[in-house]
This record gives sequence, C-alpha cells and structure tokens, in this order.
Amino acid sequence: MASKEATVYIVDVGSSMGKRNHGRETTDLEWAMEYIWDKITSTVALDRKTAHVGVVGLRTDGTENELDSEEPYQNITVFQPLGQVLMPDLRRLRQQIQPSNTDAGDALVIAIQMISAHCKKLQYIRKIILVTNANAPMDAEDLDNIASKIKEDNIELIILGVDFDDADYGFKEEDKDSVKADNEVAFRKLADESNGTCATLAEAIDQLGIPRLKTTRPVHSFKGFLTLGDPEQYDTAMAIDVERYPKTSVARPPAASNFVIRSDIAPGESTQSASTLQDGGADQSNQDGLAAVKNARTYQVQDENAPGGKRDVEVDELAKGYEYGSTAVYISESDRNVTTYETKMGLDIVGFVAKQEYERYMDMSKTNVIVAQRTNDKASMALSSFIHALYELESYAVARLVPKDDKQPLMLLLAPSIEPDFECLYDVELPFAEDVRDYRFPPLDRVETVSGKVLKQHRNLPNDALKDAMSEYVDKMDLSAFGEDDEGKPTEYMPMEDTYSPVLHRVSQVIRHRAVYPNTGIPPVNEILTKYSHPPQDLVREAKPTLDKILAAADIKKVPPKVRSRKFRRDVPKPLSGLDVGALLDTKGKRKRISSENAIPEFKQLLYGTEDVSVEAVHDACDQLDAIIRGYIKHSVGDSGYGRAIEAIRVMREELLDLEEWATYNDFLKKLKQDILSGDLGGERKEMWWQIRTARLGPIQQKEVKASDVGEDEAKAFMSAK
Repeated sequence: MASKEATVYIVDVGSSMGKRNHGRETTDLEWAMEYIWDKITSTVALDRKTAHVGVVGLRTDGTENELDSEEPYQNITVFQPLGQVLMPDLRRLRQQIQPSNTDAGDALVIAIQMISAHCKKLQYIRKIILVTNANAPMDAEDLDNIASKIKEDNIELIILGVDFDDADYGFKEEDKDSVKADNEVAFRKLADESNGTCATLAEAIDQLGIPRLKTTRPVHSFKGFLTLGDPEQYDTAMAIDVERYPKTSVARPPAASNFVIRSDIAPGESTQSASTLQDGGADQSNQDGLAAVKNARTYQVQDENAPGGKRDVEVDELAKGYEYGSTAVYISESDRNVTTYETKMGLDIVGFVAKQEYERYMDMSKTNVIVAQRTNDKASMALSSFIHALYELESYAVARLVPKDDKQPLMLLLAPSIEPDFECLYDVELPFAEDVRDYRFPPLDRVETVSGKVLKQHRNLPNDALKDAMSEYVDKMDLSAFGEDDEGKPTEYMPMEDTYSPVLHRVSQVIRHRAVYPNTGIPPVNEILTKYSHPPQDLVREAKPTLDKILAAADIKKVPPKVRSRKFRRDVPKPLSGLDVGALLDTKGKRKRISSENAIPEFKQLLYGTEDVSVEAVHDACDQLDAIIRGYIKHSVGDSGYGRAIEAIRVMREELLDLEEWATYNDFLKKLKQDILSGDLGGERKEMWWQIRTARLGPIQQKEVKASDVGEDEAKAFMSAK
C-alpha cells in the first residue's frame, strides 16, 4: 500500500506578483505557477486516493479560512482543502489563482492548521511548499514558534522565492528592496530552524525538466520454500523460507481512453479532454463535452430462416471451442478438467549450470529478487550459505517455480548477488524447448560456394584495411570517458541514472501541460530527453578522419537518388558515366511491345523509358499488360498461372496509383471481374477472384486518392464474389 501524503501549497497572489521582472515575458505569479502546476498535475496523474493536496492563497483580496475571524489571518483564502485533486479542481484553481490588489497576509499558520486537522496523529508524509516574491512586509516575531510547531508535527517546509539570492546556484539580485532583503533573511532563518529548505525559484524551475522517477512499494509474487530435494521424504533435503519481489519492470506511458462527443452540448462549449489524467469518471467527461464509450456485444449464428440469414444467441447458449488447425474443437464443461495442468505451489531447484556456459540471450523476462523470509534468522543464514556457495563455485541454479497451485510452471535461472550489506538471488525466466526458434544464417567471415569451396576474399567480405579502419573508428567513438565531472576530470559520458525514456516522460509532460492549459500548444521537449539521442559533436568531429578512412577502404560510392514525381513528368537519373544506355538502345524510336515472359520489368521500362510519359503511353502499356494478365488466367492449368497474374495486377495497381490514374485501374478491375465470374477466361476461375481479394488488390478508393469516386463501402461490395 502506498504511503499517505498531505501537501499544502501556499501561493503568493499579491499585487506585486502580477509584475514582470528581470526581462521575463511572464509575471512572477505565472512563473511561480509553472512549478506549482507541474507538482499538482504529477500528483493528479498518480490517481492515488492517499495523495492529498491543499492550496492556500496568500495576500488575496478576500478571506476564507478556519481562522478568518482573527485579524492576523485576513487576506488568506483556502482555494483547495486537503484531499484528492481531480481534473475539475485543476480548472477551478486555474480560474481562482489570479493576482490580487493587496499585499497583506501570512498563511503559514493556516497551512499548519490544515495539516494538523486533516492528518491528526496518523502516519502521513507532511509537506508545506511556499512560493512568494517576499515583496510585502512580514511579521517575523512569531517565526520561532512556527518553526517549533513545524518540527513537532514532522512537516517538511520548502520555501521558494522569486529572485532570491543563491550563491550555490549563482544568482544575486542587484539593487534589492530592503523589505525583500529582510524577508529573505527571515525565511532562511525559518527554514534552518525547522530543518527545511529555502531556495531560489529559478533553480526549482530548471529542475522541472529532469524527469521524476516513480517509486513503488514492491509486492511479493511468491512466498514459500526454496527446496533442493524433497523435504517430505528426505531429512537431508534443503528447504529455505524465501520471498520473491520484482527488481525491474517495464514502465509504459499512460494509455488513452475512448470517448465520444456528446450531441447535446451547446455551441462554443469545450470538448477538450485530458482523459489520461484520472478525472473522476462520467461527471468530468460530461464537463468536457465528452461521454464514455459503452460497448455492447452480441453473438450471432447462421440461420437461413432468420431475417438477414443470422440469428442472435445468448451468452449462456455458447460453448467454448479450442482451435486445432483451422477447426474448432468443442470440450464440454465436464471434461474441462483435462485441460488444466495440476501443479503445486513451490520453488524447486532442478539443476546447476556453470556461469561461463550460460548465454545471456536466454533471459526472457524482467528481473526478480529472492530474499529470505523477514524476521527469520535461520532462513537468512541458510540462504546466505547457499548464495556464497554459488558465488564461490561461479555457478547458477536452475529452478522450477509455481507461483500458486494449478498455475503454469516457470523455469528460472537463479544468480547470486553479494554486496556489503545485502545478499540475494536474482532470477530471470528461462525458455522451454518450444520457445526456442533456430535460424541458420550464412557465416560473416567467409563465403561458401555451391560446390563447397570456402572463399576468404570476396567482395562481400571486409578486407584487413577495412577491419583496421573500423576498429580505429570504434575506439575513437568511445563514450566511456568522454564526460567530465564537477572538477573537470574525465568520467562516463552517459551514466545510466541520467538516461530516461523519451516516450514515457514526453507523453507525461504533454498530458500534464494540456490538463492545465487545454487551448495552448504542447510544450517543447525537455533537453535532457534528447541529450543522448545523438553522439557529441566534438567526438564526431574528432572521429571524422577515421570515418573517411572507412569510406575509402570500403570503396563507397554515392548512388544518385531516383526521383519520382506525382504525375507524368519523370526525372530520369543520369548515370555517373554520362552515357544514356536507354537512349542508345531505342534507336528506332518505336514503342516497345511487352512480352508475357518478362511482363513486369518491361511494363515498368515502358512507363519510365522516356522523360515525358503521356497519357496515351500509360494506357497503351496498361492495355498490353491487361492482355497478358488475361492470358495468364485463361491458359492456366489449375491455379498454376494465378501467381503471375496476381503479381502483375499488384504492379499495375501500384504504378497507376503513383501516377494518379486510378480510373484506368478501376475500369480494368471491373472488366476483369466480369470475365472471371462469367467464365470467359477459360471456364471456372472463381478461385482467381478469391486470390485477388486475399491479396487486397481491390479498386483504388477515396482514402488513397481523394479524386476517386469509389468509397470504402462500395469497394467492399465490389470485392464480393457476387
């Protein structure tokens, strides 16, 4: 179960927060809210009912708090009481948090009161975050009592000041107002006495670009005995009480939900939704102008007497069938127990393997950790002995795991791990024989001819010069010591702890931003997510001479690109030699005829043989290929010629689609279907039309070419064998 949290954000909305300072395009309040919104939306995205958030406005025009009857607590408004924050709360807060017309008020006591009343004596992680520019006079006489109360209630205090001086961060505000300077001193003293933190807001904003890792409390996947032998029959068998927990797991970005636009919303109402942030279900979807998609499933069977040839059946009337080839095999409920493999929960060691003989590609799953049962000293000592034995013998154990009774068994590899203050077994899933697929590839270091002769020198094999150049290039591109630490010493360029999943954190960043600002564009990508997507420019520059050696040794030549236009104008690439072989061969200038033996290449040559391709030339080439396709089908013995016809139709479709001559192809296909189904192409040829449908060579539709007059429904009806 996740820990309970209670965080109160105190936002200074005084009139001075509505000003722009130090050349910033945003006001101090808008700048401060970048940090507040990021923190609150991160909490909302967790969708945890135990993560409670409260928002208090400091120096507001009105007063609304539990102590509003007392004079010191005027101009303080509780925008959000402590509780779970949902999407409607975010939008309401966005409207409420605006600069005020006053500069009076002090909200720390209100925040402490909120946490004390909400958390009572329960176990909570308590936190107060205050964001202010400290430009208004402040009563510092009672700060000692406030600090004592914060320490007594075990509250973490974080004070972020707009343009506060920070020597460590390297910022100092020149010509600072005396009131703000005195307030800074008071805030730092308060933070020191309460074991809190006082920092400049700029540093906190900069750190927002660093993704925050989600910590989860592990849940055991197995609790039982690790056995070697059968403890029920032999006294010498080993049985250790162990627990199994996940060590690593794949983190995935939030999944989108399906909604439909409500038909009863008024014009101008918002239909924007951040559905991936949990927002309280149907109520919020209604506020967004959206409604959740409801699924309804019906089951039908063929029935000639029913309207439409199908009859609806209830779920209770259905029976389960198991696929066997292309046939469904029915197994009754009474015989269903034969499909269940009876297993007993346990973790049994079945063998051992030497460390150097194990291949890492055998790993099939995420990693789990096996530790001794908690508060069981005997089990801890026994497991430690087993771990040390594996470590000293440089061996791994192979075990059979059944997490629960009647569950599918898994084969695990157990690897020992010994650290100064922690010992455990790491496990990964191993494949069964049915999981392994063997593929044979030609060797990379030699070429074998058909006669069995082995060639060590071949155009497809690298020579010694290429190998040496590539080896040198790999050494030049070494990143292991390209980085620098704080003292300027060489260190690892890309530490594992500084690399993050771009997809996961980018999607999360966009969702959080759009939840608060539904009508603005998406924010730019955080620099740290793209930092390691390309090699360092300095390293690439240093390795450039070595790369030139590789290009020379490999004899790499540039091939001119083939440019294909969308219409009939073709830019034929010129050969490097400057010799136009096609023009030399076409001496008579006559149009070439396509032969059935080499139809597809000659069809393409006829289309691209000259720089200008006219409509008449395209139609002539298609007519010739049409006749050849019909010949393939008409003279086919059985289905022997269908494959050649299918490939010719596919090529014609691709080329005419590229030329936007969709009407020519659709007319061809329409006439071909008529001749096939009527038997004019050598008798019964319906199998040919079925193969055309299977190959998805239907008419060119509007979704492919907007000018086409064939819709999706019309295309489906055309492809039927009717």
